[in-house]
Amino acid sequence: MFSNINNIIKLLVLSDLILFAGWGLISPIFSVFIVEEIVGATVVTAGVASALYWVARSVIQFPIANALDKRKGEKDDFYVLIFGLVTTGIAGLIMYFVQTPTQLYMANTFHGIAIGIYAVAWPSIFSRHMDKDKVSLDWSIDRASIGIAVAIASILGAKIADLWGFRAVFVITGSLSLLSALMLVNMPKWLF
Repeated sequence: MFSNINNIIKLLVLSDLILFAGWGLISPIFSVFIVEEIVGATVVTAGVASALYWVARSVIQFPIANALDKRKGEKDDFYVLIFGLVTTGIAGLIMYFVQTPTQLYMANTFHGIAIGIYAVAWPSIFSRHMDKDKVSLDWSIDRASIGIAVAIASILGAKIADLWGFRAVFVITGSLSLLSALMLVNMPKWLF
């Protein structure tokens, strides 16, 4: 079933899986981290941080999409994708140093911008290279692999935080995000 999937789709799925597995380590424990580790933080702090992430992620997508749509070819899409993945990795590593609500808000806004950039470039390349007559399969491979990876990562992230602390999770998350960018290094030979 997977052997008939083209190389670009395979690489994008693998990169997506690694990225979301990394951030899946954090997702079930992030609010606990905020309340327990950020001086003066409350549950409302977690809500504000989440809101800032989603607003930044949503707003950045329009100018990025417009810029990418104005240029022909996929070079710009590819480089924007790599930039988004690298900055997402940096966002994970920045979380290691967060100690105050203001720093948290800035880090989460930065993360929202980074993932928003990624969230425009990734599907634009993916959509153009889906296997003919296997569009549903291509999407389901990506979505299912992410779901399974995040499920496993949720347990692992909680265990890692329990054993070595929250900040170890951020280092692993940032590293996996950077690895997801590295996974795409060979993709240009198929793109352009």
